[in-house]
Amino acid sequence: MNRNDTANLLRLARQVLETEAAAITALVPRLDEHFTAACRLLLACRGRVVVMGMGKSGHVANKIAATLASTGTPAFYVHPGEASHGDMGMITGEDVVLALSNSGETGELIIILPLIKRLGVKLVALTGQSNSTLAKAADVNLDVSVAQEACPLNLAPTASTTAALAMGDALAVSLLSTRGFTEEDFARSHPGGSLGRRLLLRVQDIMHTGETVPTVAEGALLSQALMEMTRKGLGMTAIVDPRNRVAGIFTDGDLRRTLEKEVNVHRTKIDEVMTRHCTTIVPETLAGEALHLMESHKFNALLVVDTSGVLVGALNMHDLLRAGVV
Repeated sequence: MNRNDTANLLRLARQVLETEAAAITALVPRLDEHFTAACRLLLACRGRVVVMGMGKSGHVANKIAATLASTGTPAFYVHPGEASHGDMGMITGEDVVLALSNSGETGELIIILPLIKRLGVKLVALTGQSNSTLAKAADVNLDVSVAQEACPLNLAPTASTTAALAMGDALAVSLLSTRGFTEEDFARSHPGGSLGRRLLLRVQDIMHTGETVPTVAEGALLSQALMEMTRKGLGMTAIVDPRNRVAGIFTDGDLRRTLEKEVNVHRTKIDEVMTRHCTTIVPETLAGEALHLMESHKFNALLVVDTSGVLVGALNMHDLLRAGVV
C-alpha cells in the first residue's frame, strides 16, 4: 500500500466520523415536547417496551432494547417479519411499541400497524421521514433524519443508524435518571460483570475463615507469629486476646521494619512489634468498599471482625483479584 492509498483511507475514515458526529449533533435541537412525550409513554408503560426494526434498523433496535432492559426499563426485541407470523402474540395491551424505520415505510412494520392499533398499544416511532406512514400512525414520532449517509454512495445505512442508536440511548438514559436508577440497580442487572461483583459481592463471600485465618495469641513469640504467617500464606497474622478479639496485626511490612532493628525473633514477643488499633472491617462490607479501603491505605490485607471485635475472618488483595473485583 503506497502513501497515497494510506492518505486516502484516513481521509475517508475522517469523513465518516465527521458525518456521523454531525448527524448526532443535529438531533440536539430536535429534543422537544415530542421527546418528553415519548419518555412519558415509556415511563407509564405497565408492560414492556417492544422494540422493532428491520435490517440494519433491526440491529439498532436490538441494541436499544438491551440498553433499556439493563437500565431499568423492561424491554425486548421482536422481529417485524416474525410478528406477522405469530410473534404478535408476544405483545400485550399494556406494552409500548418502539419502532425504528429510516424511511418510515418498512413493509414488515406497516403491515402490523393495524394489529398494534387494535390492541390499543401505544406506538413511538423513530423515523427519518416525518410524513411517512409509520410516523403518522405513531402516537409520538421522533425525527432522526440525517442530511446524508456517511457512505460515499449515500446508500448504506451509516449516519442514519448512528442517529437512531444515539436517540435510543438518549431515551434510555433519560428514563433511568427519572426512575432514580442507581449503581446498585445496574449491578443487579449485570451480576457477571466487574461492576456487579464490586457492588453486590460482600467480604463474607470471599474471606478466609476458621483454620485458614493466621492467628496467634497475645504474648506469643515473634518466631511463632512468623511460623503462623508462613503456614497460612496471607502475608500477615492476627493477634488476639483470650476472648478472640483482635488486639493487633503483624504484616510482611511490619516484619521488614522489625528486622531492620535487628531484634531477636526467638525472644521478642509479638506484642512489642505488632500494629495495635489496626483497621478492620465487618463481614457485611461490600467487596468494592474493602478494595477502596485497601487501595487508599495501601493495605494488602484486612482482618474481619464481628460487632464485638471478635476475629471472624481475613481478606487479602489476592482474594479480591480471584473474585474479579479488582
